[in-house]
Amino acid sequence: MSVEIEPTILLFALLVGYLCGTIAFGLILTRLFGLGDLRSIGSGNIGATNVLRTGNKKVAALTLLGDLLKGTVPVLIFWRWGAEAAAVAGFGAFIGHLFPVWLGFKGGKGVATYIGVLLGFAPIGVLVFAAVWLGAAKIWKFSSLAALLATLIVPIAYLLLGNTMAAGLAAILSLLVYIKHVPNIRRLAAGTESKIGSKG
Repeated sequence: MSVEIEPTILLFALLVGYLCGTIAFGLILTRLFGLGDLRSIGSGNIGATNVLRTGNKKVAALTLLGDLLKGTVPVLIFWRWGAEAAAVAGFGAFIGHLFPVWLGFKGGKGVATYIGVLLGFAPIGVLVFAAVWLGAAKIWKFSSLAALLATLIVPIAYLLLGNTMAAGLAAILSLLVYIKHVPNIRRLAAGTESKIGSKG
């Protein structure tokens, strides 16, 4: 790849990633299965955790898979142009999920897509995330707290493993996860956050 076309490839990676990320699987699937408008259910979030509050585990699982894959697929597509293009595509997908143009830039909180990006870019991070998330969820029963702890640890793990590019990408995504979880952090501090399995 020549130096002259690299900026074009990176821009294209960002655009394709973003468009993939804007696919609102939660909204599409809940409507398809006759569960109503997800934005009027539970927290109003379009992610799998809120889909689970409909009581339909099958749709929640499909949403989780869709939100995960829309992070993985763009990364894998752009690996042919190198790690930098793959990272940009993953970043684009994550931003697309958080701020989809089709929904007035009001998207999900990004945890599933975060995992999907890691899966495509540096899969070891998924194992770290899963270990921390499962441990924290078992102890405290809060999905949001488990996700926050996991996204805090993942960049550190990459850094310790010597993968600085993955560490940098994960750190940026983790920061955005924290920003999107500010309401959850406030509820955790106030003791009003819903626990795993709650429909509230």
